[in-house]
Parts: sequence; structure tokens; C-alpha cells
Amino acid sequence: MANYDVKERGANSEPARLRPRADTLDAPLLYLSSREAGWDGLEAEAFLEPAELRGWRAPLSPNITLILYAGGSLQLDQRYDHGPRSSVVVREGELTLRQSLADPYEVSWTSLSSTPSRTLHLHLDRGVFLRAAAEIAGASPERVSLAGRVGFQDALLRQIGLALWVELEQSVPFGKLYAQSAAQMLAVHLLRHYASPQIQIKEPCQCLTQRQLKQVTDFVLADLRQDLSLQAMAAQVGFSPYHFARLFRQTTGESPHQFVLRQRMERAQALLRVTNGPLARVALESGFAGQSHLTRTFKRLLGITPKAYRQK
Repeated sequence: MANYDVKERGANSEPARLRPRADTLDAPLLYLSSREAGWDGLEAEAFLEPAELRGWRAPLSPNITLILYAGGSLQLDQRYDHGPRSSVVVREGELTLRQSLADPYEVSWTSLSSTPSRTLHLHLDRGVFLRAAAEIAGASPERVSLAGRVGFQDALLRQIGLALWVELEQSVPFGKLYAQSAAQMLAVHLLRHYASPQIQIKEPCQCLTQRQLKQVTDFVLADLRQDLSLQAMAAQVGFSPYHFARLFRQTTGESPHQFVLRQRMERAQALLRVTNGPLARVALESGFAGQSHLTRTFKRLLGITPKAYRQK
């Protein structure tokens, strides 16, 4: 039977869970995944890593992979088949970027710390990346490539990764709108800073008109219970998801995801003030996944529970 110790949760200080100790593992242990959360364009997986690993074969993938390292440092050795072996030390907060994994690849590592190592793997759909290249830079997708990197630092990529890690920790994480927004941010940042040839980003210079903003707002408020997507919101005013997200933020000062969350919070607050119905019903009518989702969001944004808000 595996030994266990109490492991701090992925990217925050919420209550810990029991995890197998890293020194009892012989392969990376997947303990969180976005596969059941309905995310679109982006997949996230969190692993507890063994203290020592030899000759692990990374799964092949056509998508772009970004790995965020947390916990103890690792001495990482890697080699593509029939290629030279490279060695690097990766530390807390550093990243690895792979354009795709079409060739067999082998990795080994040894922990350099008594602190267990964890990794977050973000898999960005290559189609999202290539569409962003064509839409925002006018670049021919077949000419755009990314240079692989290991053990580098990037404050924005780390911030995005940690935010997504927190979302994975929620038993009811946010849906496709949140993931699509994050995928767009990742694609644009990678194009801006890591693409070859160098990409010139065409920033939108206008804002949404009042009529366009009303169209989007009416669409969202018509049914807050729907699983809203960035594409569906953008389609209301005829923009690509990237340009819509940028124009929406320039116009309102908040992202589409933040706007939708605010609308759902306002609807829930209104229902709590004028009805005595069950909290589960308030949650569903406001567009939250359930009562626990509503309660966590209230506590995070307002510092109180829905029950306490109702009793004010």
C-alpha cells in the first residue's frame, strides 16, 4: 500500500487533500484534469511527480504544451529519439514550452529537494493558435512556429497557469467561456513573444458601439443559465473571438468572463433579496452550476455566504 502525506492543494491555501507521497510513485500521477469540465480549446492536467524517474516516454500530441513547475526543483534530462541528450535544472515557477510532440521523446529526472514536485500541463489546441495567428497578425499559419524552451520564466504565463490551477481545484470549475478566454490569452502571448518569424500583433483601435454592447448584453441576460461561449458572444456583433474579447475589454474595462460572472452575481443577489426559495434554485436560475458553486463565488467576491447575504 502506498504511503501518504498531507499535500497542499495545487495553487492555493485551501484545505489539503491526501496525496500519495512522491517517493512512493514510479510514474507521474494525474490528480486533476479539466476533461470533465467542458473546457474548449484548452486542456489542463495537474500531476504529482515522482522523486526519481527514468526513461519516461512523453505521449505524442499535435497541440502546444506549456508545463508549469511547482514545489521542489528537478534535475531534468531529456532526449528525442536519435537526438542528443540535454540536461537542465527546473525550479519552482519555471516553465517548459513545446510546439507539439510528433517525434518520440524520453525524459528522466531526479528531485533536488525534499519538497515534492508538481506540474501543471496546459495543452493549447493548435487550431486556436493558428487561427489567432491568421486573425490578429495576418500570418500564414503554415509559416508560424514556436521554439521549444525548458526551464524559463515568464510572469504572465505563470499567472495564467496558476489561475487555471486554482480553477481545477474547484469541484465545479468555470465552464467554456473561462477556458476560451484563457486559450486566447495564451495564444496571443505566445505569438507575441515566442513565434518565429516575429509576429506583429494588430491591436484593435476602436471600441464596441453602444448598440453592439447592448446586443451582447441582451444576449447574455436572455438566459444566464446557458453555458456561454466566447464564440457565441462574438457572433452577436460579427467579430472573431480574439477581436471581440479585446474590444469588449477596451469598452467595458472587464473581460467577457468577468462581465458574465458579474451579471450572474447581480441576478443571484436580486433573487436573494426578493425570494425565499432554496439556494440551489437561486444558483441555477442565476447561471451557477449549483449551490456550492454559488456559495464559493459569494465568499470569494463578497466575503459572505448567500445565506448571510439574504439575512442582512
